[in-house]
Amino acid sequence: MKPHNNKNTNSLGEFIALMAMTMSLVALSTDSMLPALDHISISLGVSGSNASQLVISFFFLGLAFGQIFYGPISDSVGRKPPLYAGYIIFISGCLLSFFAQTFSMMLAGRVLQGLGAAAPRTVTLSLVRDQYSGKVMARIMSFVMTVFILVPAVAPTMGQGILAISGWRSIFIALLSLAAINILWLGGRQKETLREEYRGEITGRWIGQALKFYFSCKSAVGYTMIAGILGGVFLGYLNTSRQIYQDIYGLGKLFPVFFAITALSIGGASLSNARMVMRFGMRSMALRAMQVMSLLSILMFVASIVTGGRPPLWLLMVYFIPTFFCIGIQFGNLNALAMDPLGKIAGTGAAIVGFISTLVQFILGTIIGQLFNDTLMPLIGGFVAMSLVSLAIMFYTKKYTEENPDEECNIQEKVLEGISQTLE
Repeated sequence: MKPHNNKNTNSLGEFIALMAMTMSLVALSTDSMLPALDHISISLGVSGSNASQLVISFFFLGLAFGQIFYGPISDSVGRKPPLYAGYIIFISGCLLSFFAQTFSMMLAGRVLQGLGAAAPRTVTLSLVRDQYSGKVMARIMSFVMTVFILVPAVAPTMGQGILAISGWRSIFIALLSLAAINILWLGGRQKETLREEYRGEITGRWIGQALKFYFSCKSAVGYTMIAGILGGVFLGYLNTSRQIYQDIYGLGKLFPVFFAITALSIGGASLSNARMVMRFGMRSMALRAMQVMSLLSILMFVASIVTGGRPPLWLLMVYFIPTFFCIGIQFGNLNALAMDPLGKIAGTGAAIVGFISTLVQFILGTIIGQLFNDTLMPLIGGFVAMSLVSLAIMFYTKKYTEENPDEECNIQEKVLEGISQTLE
């Protein structure tokens, strides 16, 4: 599908790079903090080995609820104004965390950062969806996600470098500076993509009709839930990664290196998916990756039981590399599959998809992280349970859409009539 007539002054390559940098703010805001968690806990007087994980989790809490607002607003006033607002809120959160003297103040700053970062997280999907759909959209999102996922490969190293030079508070100044650069790039090079005929006044009726449209589409709901469940187990990994690599395996400053290996595995999968999705399709790629991930997780869970929850590091990496490759295959496809039917309500649709999936991610990821007990059993058990549940939802969604294509289309046509009347 060709892009709409509202073209940008930037090239496709620059558009992808800008979208990747915009979305990368989320990854940088989480992964650059990982090496500093212990330092933050000591500095702010936090007790409990798992308590510092909340610095990561509470960012996702803000991220979930922030997406409720930016999507509908972007459907009304355009894509760029809410992006500017989000960056201002994010910068405010960085300053609050920088000056934090208590752990509660730190967590408040992290929630505020998440609320701000929700704007680029939500609106970026809409910017892409405004101009592309189907396999082409999935291919572009795969390129964007490649850069987005590669960022974690260097983010812990960046955080560790800043930590060594000037302390953990300076990490927030670095994040603030990157946000400022992104605002300038966005303002100078990115044109507005929401066409006038798709804009509507934000009312309770509009939100209700958009929600009705979304929930009438079983495929969008199903793939949103899978994305949230998959994100949950990944957040569980983020929350416990420092403890796994440094406390269990004693890797010390080598932690960013091993973390980068898993990140590169995800990024490589996203890049491969950009080519393979045009041939095999989004659903097929996501399904196969989930099946492989489920099998690997079951085998690793058995190995963890045999080794008392502490398998050799080489075995853990043999498991992590292909498993995170499967996750990388699914990330771009699941978001594209959830958004594909929502072109008429792209902004609000992205808000709904983002809110539900991120809230599920926050809940599951926090639970998995807080269950950490100096072994890998909670994390690997989480991988097994979440992959099997996701696989069941995927099979159900695929079966339903194949058996009831006309029913779903008819429901959406009726809801779209309501949306059109609301806009008029």
